[in-house]
Amino acid sequence: MFRRVLARTIEDRLLLVLLAALVPLLWFSPEPIWALHTLVDWKTVGALAGLMILSRGLEESGYLALAGRWLMQRVKGERLLAIVLVLFSACLAAVITNDVALFIAVPLTVSLRRVVDIPTGRLVIFEALAVNAGSALSPIGNPQNLFLWQTSGIGFLEFTLMMAPLALALTVLLFVLVPLAFPGRRISSTGMTADVPRHRGLFWVSLLLYLPFLLVADLGYAAAGATGLLAFFLIYRWRLLWGVDWLLLVVFALMFIDMNLLSGLPAVRHVADVLLQLPGQVLTAAVLGSQMMSNVPAAIFLASFTDEWRDLAWGVSVGGFGLAIGSLANLIALRLAREPGLWREFHVWSLPVLLAGWLIALVIGWL
Repeated sequence: MFRRVLARTIEDRLLLVLLAALVPLLWFSPEPIWALHTLVDWKTVGALAGLMILSRGLEESGYLALAGRWLMQRVKGERLLAIVLVLFSACLAAVITNDVALFIAVPLTVSLRRVVDIPTGRLVIFEALAVNAGSALSPIGNPQNLFLWQTSGIGFLEFTLMMAPLALALTVLLFVLVPLAFPGRRISSTGMTADVPRHRGLFWVSLLLYLPFLLVADLGYAAAGATGLLAFFLIYRWRLLWGVDWLLLVVFALMFIDMNLLSGLPAVRHVADVLLQLPGQVLTAAVLGSQMMSNVPAAIFLASFTDEWRDLAWGVSVGGFGLAIGSLANLIALRLAREPGLWREFHVWSLPVLLAGWLIALVIGWL
């Protein structure tokens, strides 16, 4: 087990980068080492842990593969399948947040590998882009929207109307890209496997625990809820826990530490202050800030310097594209896919979407 964990750690480039960055950040930061745990948003980490356990349960139940087979019997074209999954992911993200939407959409997509030969990795990439676009619509679509909605004091409907033009434009942009990424070829059913092992009890247990866990997390007890799930599955089906990507939790914790240390440096704060003093630079600063520290920390950091809530909200929404670090949802999707070389292909599509999204936001904002 130790060798397996060590091998996974060495192969995880993002984890190694975060660990390497921690050393100089600690050197220039006044934050003592013993207090680093206070920089981690443990509610987010706990919510992630619980969702990882439950999504693994759904995946191992075999019913996601069964749903994939049902979908493939009705959607015969690869391009149409991509459109359906993009629309499904975007709409779901606006209602139940981008992270949760991915924990439903990505395992379903990955399970398609068992029933048909299609580029599931590229589908996951477009699902990650889709949840970033769709979640921009709603105050509860993603963590940064929730924070800005609460901080700004804007009403729910007013916030939604403020975000609607951008969310719609970004979603349309993805639909325009679908024909470039997916051919119109017909999907052959000859690649389907004979049967998929199913575990009905595991499916219902995992599914029925979703809502209670989300309610517990919404009340601020995500870490306690995740601990309860861990204890339950240790008794109910402990082997399932071996398939959970626990290193992802380490990555998230390190990300919170690194980004909070970075945003606390006087030089970084000075640069942000200078950028935000320029007319119309809030949106661009939010986009760039998201590429450096992810869009959730960027929203929290930049909110201290401006009250231009629309430009800030639009900027961190667009900033979810581009580099994988721009949005935590990107990291979740890429880790759930577990496909070699997917990080490189993700940036082939996400970087042009970032540039196009930034230009679209500027144009709409000027109209």
